[in-house]
Amino acid sequence: MECTLQENTHFQAPEMSTNRQSTDNTRAKYMLKLKENLIFRSKWAELNGAMGDLGTYIPIVLALTLASDLNLGTTLIFTGVYNFVTGAIYGVPMPVQPMKSIAAVAISNPDFGIPEVMAAGICTAGILFLLGLTGLMQLVYRLIPISVVRGIQLAQGLSFAMTAVKYIQNVQDFAKSKKTSPKRDWLGLDGLLLALICAIFIIIVNGAGEDQNEIICETGNDNRRKRLKKIIFSLPSAFLIFLLGVVLAIIRGPKAVKGFKFGPSPIEIVKISKNSWKQGFIKGTIPQLPLSILNSVIAVCKLSTDLFPEKEMTATSVSVTVGLMNLIGCWFGAMPCCHGAGGLAGQYKFGGRSGGCVALLGVAKLVLGLVLGSSMVKVLTQFPVGVLGVLLLFAGIELAMCSRDMNSKEESFVMLLCTAVSLVGSSAALGFLCGIVVHLFLKMRNMGDGHSSCGLWFSRNP
Repeated sequence: MECTLQENTHFQAPEMSTNRQSTDNTRAKYMLKLKENLIFRSKWAELNGAMGDLGTYIPIVLALTLASDLNLGTTLIFTGVYNFVTGAIYGVPMPVQPMKSIAAVAISNPDFGIPEVMAAGICTAGILFLLGLTGLMQLVYRLIPISVVRGIQLAQGLSFAMTAVKYIQNVQDFAKSKKTSPKRDWLGLDGLLLALICAIFIIIVNGAGEDQNEIICETGNDNRRKRLKKIIFSLPSAFLIFLLGVVLAIIRGPKAVKGFKFGPSPIEIVKISKNSWKQGFIKGTIPQLPLSILNSVIAVCKLSTDLFPEKEMTATSVSVTVGLMNLIGCWFGAMPCCHGAGGLAGQYKFGGRSGGCVALLGVAKLVLGLVLGSSMVKVLTQFPVGVLGVLLLFAGIELAMCSRDMNSKEESFVMLLCTAVSLVGSSAALGFLCGIVVHLFLKMRNMGDGHSSCGLWFSRNP
């Protein structure tokens, strides 16, 4: 008996050792990938890149907080966690942005309250999660022509840029979402002159987004001049401008700072009635879903592939992560969120090159949510909107420039038609539909030329 036990132990030990070694290797592999995804390529550049999406994030969240009583503290906590997790998973400056269509309905419609907003977010998230889980989202990603994707990106980028110009030119009242606002004064702590100085500063430091190290190597023989250029080009322009905005906000509203209440906001489960589910789905989910599929999944994956070809990102994984974020956070009153090509372009524009960029932003949001809670709104209401407009302007331009790779007149035609319909109709879904129809008609027209066939109808897919 003793001999048999010893033999069994002798035979089992190598197998147990192999399994343990395999588990250790898997754990080490994941830890190495996590470390690579969160590493800072350049501390100042990643810090600067983290500011690239604030021009979109702050105005929408602030408007919802003022107009619809959104719990800002809870939103900061959950979006902070979202930022950190997505940075760790993807290893790119993946943004976390409010769902814009749902936000627009809530701001413009007083009857569309927080229960309806959360219901819309949960329904949208559930559909995206199922599309990702079943693999249908990846199929959609493969079938959509590149010219249509570029059209959506160009429309979104131009939309951001035009909104940014309005922020710079006109005084904004986010709580009332006024379309016509008085012209902004030239002087003052939120004047046109300040916005123009910030814009010029970004242009000098960042240029058109080219590699500044190459510029330094190619220009001038004077070492002192090279060192000066290197110092200027390495400045974290977006971070410095945001820091300036915070200082000006404190100067503009010192009483708000004195009224701070430290500590997180109470986190409670949102009660959603049957009518709220109905209104949330009809008024929120239906218009939001096409935008989420096109801009938050399809366009983000394509842009990420363009900017970071070495990173693996699938439409399936992005769809699933967007779904999971909101299936959890919306029940507690956190603003429905998704990813966005504009935010990715903005963070890349200002130097974000890794997941560490958004992870850093996530930690900052989490700390602010836990320490200051909803008291943060007092500072944000005093933040110079013209400065936010400048950050959003460059983010929009960076996204629009992604469409410059169209190689044929046919592709450019589809892209521009898709863009025009999206902008004029204020609907990415309508622009997408027109782009697909025109693309198919052009392929059918060319089928008789001997150089096109049914198999090429969806050529040049992302």
